[in-house]
Amino acid sequence: QVQLVESGGGLVQAGGSLRLSCAASGRTSSTYAMGWFRQAPGKEREFVAAINWSAVGTYYDYADSLKGRFTISGDNAKNAVYLQMNSLRPEDTAVYYCASAPRWLVRSSREYDYWGQGTQVTVSS
Repeated sequence: QVQLVESGGGLVQAGGSLRLSCAASGRTSSTYAMGWFRQAPGKEREFVAAINWSAVGTYYDYADSLKGRFTISGDNAKNAVYLQMNSLRPEDTAVYYCASAPRWLVRSSREYDYWGQGTQVTVSS
């Protein structure tokens, strides 16, 4: 089992920045990737970014619409992942979730086994 706890959300003005954190504990050895998702009211949960760990390197994946504004990072011990969000827009307002997956290179939320409870990000205009 893996336990995930997000933090760092809050209220920010448009154009501002936030850094989200996700602390992981438990059997993280089974984690091959961790991702960030977000869900706005009335909308489906969408993929934001993922970090994939392997013996040959670390790979990063981003939703096309967010690449360049958002940056995912983490440590090789899989104890924490982060999401740096810059140039925030009101449409970025959502609950942001971190999740862990038992395989690499996945974007679908259905591929992730464990989830945090989410942290609210609100961007005012």
